[in-house]
Amino acid sequence: MASAQPPHPGVDVAEPSSSASSPRQIRVASVPAGHVYVQHCSASEPDGVRRLKDPRPNGAPSTSQRWWPPVMLEPEWIAAHHRDFDVFHLHFGFDAQSPAQLAALVKTLRRHGKPLVYTVHDLRNPHQRDPSAHDAALDVVVPAADGLITLTPGAARTISDRWGRTATVLPHPHVIELPRIARPRPERAHFRVGVHAKSVRPNMSVSPVVRVLAETVAGLPEAELQVNIHRDVTDPASANHAPQLVRELRELADQDGVTLVVHDYFDDEQLWDYLTSLDLSVLPYVFGTHSGWLEACHDLGTAVAAPDCGFYAQQRPCHTYGHTQDGGLDGESLHKAVLAAFEEGRAPRATPRHRTRERSHIAAAHRALYTEVLQ
Repeated sequence: MASAQPPHPGVDVAEPSSSASSPRQIRVASVPAGHVYVQHCSASEPDGVRRLKDPRPNGAPSTSQRWWPPVMLEPEWIAAHHRDFDVFHLHFGFDAQSPAQLAALVKTLRRHGKPLVYTVHDLRNPHQRDPSAHDAALDVVVPAADGLITLTPGAARTISDRWGRTATVLPHPHVIELPRIARPRPERAHFRVGVHAKSVRPNMSVSPVVRVLAETVAGLPEAELQVNIHRDVTDPASANHAPQLVRELRELADQDGVTLVVHDYFDDEQLWDYLTSLDLSVLPYVFGTHSGWLEACHDLGTAVAAPDCGFYAQQRPCHTYGHTQDGGLDGESLHKAVLAAFEEGRAPRATPRHRTRERSHIAAAHRALYTEVLQ
């Protein structure tokens, strides 16, 4: 699949109309604003859309990397700052908000005449094993939104089926900066498969996936498996400590061709170096919807094997295998996905030109939607 093809075959995307006059200035309270997804939904050149910076939570040091509930979700912030923005755009970060709190947010926005736009990134929250809390949040936000965006046709159909709402389908923008996308991949003699379990999120089932991968890699010439986990998974004092998983992974790492790497969180450059070091990245998820990790791999030319839960296969070209919360792992399909990646060699990769053009379209579509909800 060539990078220049439309991101969602079969989905018609209207081109934004041009205007000789200066565009109206639209101020957006985006939750959050600092995330790379939101930053890359903005035009690379000024287009009249200005997103407010994320307010720093009270008590949070300016150097803190810790996640804090966004201040903009507080009705009190809306009441105090409603004159500073025109549109409220919710992406994510509302995990800690109850349905009553979200309803209060919506009510406050209505009181001050501020339209709500919501991008449905997650139909299943990857951090919550029980979907009921996220479902309840969606039942507040989706019906209340004046405009909806999502990333894939499948997610849009689900939104239509569940809430009777139409969502604009826009592709995920690039994750990696364009100069890094343009950098050639290194040549390697080995075929390296990687599974990064991070801090073992609730939507991950790691051991069954790694066992199948270890068996598959053992049967391939010049192939190896690297499994990565964060150090907190091995730390008895950490809330993420998973002693049984660590034991299982260490036992598997005794096999030829299997390596376990325990490390602290990667910064961005370390993560991009890691992904570039892989020929195939396997996502060990049992539920979810979309993936920024998949987008980063597409930017870097690393093949991905994604589960058939969610809509990963509609998001970018990838290999698919059976893996769901209810059905468990289809080991044979994972085995075949690895073989396919091995036989195909280089994966489809984004180009700076395509990502630049795509970003321009995404930004124009956002501006058009903001203009529409303000009418």
